[in-house]
Amino acid sequence: MFEIEALEVSHWVSRYMYPFARISGLLMVMPLLGTRMVTARVRLLLAVTITLVIVPVLPPLPAVDALSVASLVIILQQLLIGIALGFVIELVTQIFVIAGQLIAMQTGLGIATTVDPSQGASVVVVSQWLLFLVSLVFLSLNGHLVMIEILVDSFRTLPVGFTGFSAEQFGLMVTWSGWMFAAAVVIAIPAMTALLIVNLAFGVMTRAAPQLNIFALGFPVTMIVGLLILSLSLGEVAQSFQGYMDTLFEFIKKLTEMS
Repeated sequence: MFEIEALEVSHWVSRYMYPFARISGLLMVMPLLGTRMVTARVRLLLAVTITLVIVPVLPPLPAVDALSVASLVIILQQLLIGIALGFVIELVTQIFVIAGQLIAMQTGLGIATTVDPSQGASVVVVSQWLLFLVSLVFLSLNGHLVMIEILVDSFRTLPVGFTGFSAEQFGLMVTWSGWMFAAAVVIAIPAMTALLIVNLAFGVMTRAAPQLNIFALGFPVTMIVGLLILSLSLGEVAQSFQGYMDTLFEFIKKLTEMS
């Protein structure tokens, strides 16, 4: 009798432990919640709360002994799935970080750096400004709520078991990483093109009036033009981020349904 009760308790624990592993993996690396600005205790509390809420609506989970090696394998797989989903979301925000670095290098603003409180590293101010902007847009679009909805749906499309992501799914993630760099270049192209025209204009001026000190005049003008371009493209950046978020959600749905 005691053995039967112990087995039932073990299955009950594993029913909550597997979703908790996937949810905690997502919260560890996703934007905003996965940064240093959110303490580990807060992420743990959120993971436990979400787990307690969604477990009653999840499909049946495998009845495996919580203290067995098979259970450990399932937990690691669920943790990897959550980290992969959070990593895909983080790549969208890094699009604008890379775009900010490209723009800063062209405008001479690359010398202006600050400490990123979320990563604890020194970053370009332009990249940090764009990251703050897209983070606010992410919250205003209820992106965090949509991600929780997609996470809950992933338990239906990618059920808990002994199999995780396939090689084809990891290949899609690699392709998505390449798309991140292409999207960053697309965002930075207008500013880079405008600054190229400015540099060509200074080249013509230098040929026409060699006595001009192009280094003393060109650097501040380039910075002013770069700041003007950033201010004019503010609305476009927010709109493009919204489009990238729609693409992200479609990609995640496609990724989790390939099971």
